[in-house]
Amino acid sequence: MLRKIVSEWREKIIENIVEADDDLMEKYLEGEDLSTKEIEETLMQGIKSGMIVPTVCGSSTSNLGIAQLMDLIVQGLPSPLEKAPREGTKPGGEEVVERPPTVDAPFSALVFKTIADPFAGRLTLLRVFSGTIKSDLTLYNANKQTKEKFGQLLLIEGKKQRPVEMAGPGDIIAIAKLKETSTGDTLCAPDDPIIYKPSEPLPSVISYAVEAKVKGSEDKVFTSLAKLLEEDPTLRLERDQATSETLLSGTGQIHLETTCEKLQRKFGVEVNLNPVTVPYRETIKKSVKKIIYRHKKQTGGRGQFAEVHFDVSPLEKGSGFEFDEALTGMNVPRNFVPAVEKGLNEALTSGPLAGYPIVDLKVRFFDGKSHDVDSSEMAFKIAARMCLKKAMQDASPTLLEPIMKMEITIPEDAMGDVMGDLNGRRGRVLGMDSQGRYQVIKANVPMAEVLQYALDLNSITGGRGTFRMEHSHYEEVPAQLAEKVIAAAKDQE
Repeated sequence: MLRKIVSEWREKIIENIVEADDDLMEKYLEGEDLSTKEIEETLMQGIKSGMIVPTVCGSSTSNLGIAQLMDLIVQGLPSPLEKAPREGTKPGGEEVVERPPTVDAPFSALVFKTIADPFAGRLTLLRVFSGTIKSDLTLYNANKQTKEKFGQLLLIEGKKQRPVEMAGPGDIIAIAKLKETSTGDTLCAPDDPIIYKPSEPLPSVISYAVEAKVKGSEDKVFTSLAKLLEEDPTLRLERDQATSETLLSGTGQIHLETTCEKLQRKFGVEVNLNPVTVPYRETIKKSVKKIIYRHKKQTGGRGQFAEVHFDVSPLEKGSGFEFDEALTGMNVPRNFVPAVEKGLNEALTSGPLAGYPIVDLKVRFFDGKSHDVDSSEMAFKIAARMCLKKAMQDASPTLLEPIMKMEITIPEDAMGDVMGDLNGRRGRVLGMDSQGRYQVIKANVPMAEVLQYALDLNSITGGRGTFRMEHSHYEEVPAQLAEKVIAAAKDQE
């Protein structure tokens, strides 16, 4: 039984191998026997040309398949000397230049990784493409247009670092404590600069709000995270101005969990990953006229007095806030107008429904009253704040939610499942494109529905789907969902 299965799969493998050589394919199709040497040579030729991608099974812990993997690397993967000249550009221009992988060409190398070591400092890993490099030299960073002096060259062997005197084309080496150089930079000879295009990092697809487990260790958390950002260009750290949260973004759940583990192991700091807070907004749906609020307080001594008259109206989505000073006469001295505007800006930070910021409305300040003794900037600021609050109650306040623009790339056989899932998330499909064997779905989806979308898409597509997401606009939350959001916000108060 097994002999038959092995025979079938061997035949399939040979069918793939002979495609790398026209003469051998013709011989195979004519039914001639192929020697083991012909098959092996064509296999290696196909791997080196990129037509064939080998898959090797094994287990490092059980020491199975390791020798076969090493043999395949030695025999099948192309030597740096067999590679075509590497293309780059001249600094400051688009002129394409080439570097052959030879020892007598000008030195050039690409930094592909940075390791943040809390004891040894920063280690810069680079792949040499042309020329040679020795210890105790000065190199030119073509991206930063600066010179970097260094001491030893290091060869990384697991956790060990072994000093070496020289490295040439194809070698991967490390240099410690370079000041300006980061991942993606090109190091080269100062008199013959070149810039290589680095690999594009994978897009960040999942975000969490990161906070220090121990209060008072925030500074240490962020300095440690900054070092990991140098090490891993797929990580992103940013502050959300709307929610005041610090967001850590990565390529997946395991990626971020591993980053947190690394923070603790390397730098001794612990953090919590919390779900991202959706930055809802509040606005109004109708105009209200002649809203009057009088602030009057008398507690002995000098009192407080201010009266403001407002017209409040909604604006187009994305317009923000507009203040219109339309006073006539001298009922309100003009020196109190800035205090009124300041009071309104303070009131905009917390809406009446759930305490979310208020957007897309216009306030027309057209009249009011003042007192020669008791009126003050503070009194007018309080009056403005309370008058807007009163106006919002009468102007049909409503909740807005952020809508994300998404591009989801999936295999064709997963189209139905993904489309059904998007419909369940209140998504609106805008269009579809083909990209080779994959389909690209463009859709608008509420942010609240896709906070953990990376995990769900992996589950639906078996890890074959990817997506990009960016903020698009705000839309009104459906009434039944708005009630839940408002109730949840009040529970947290």
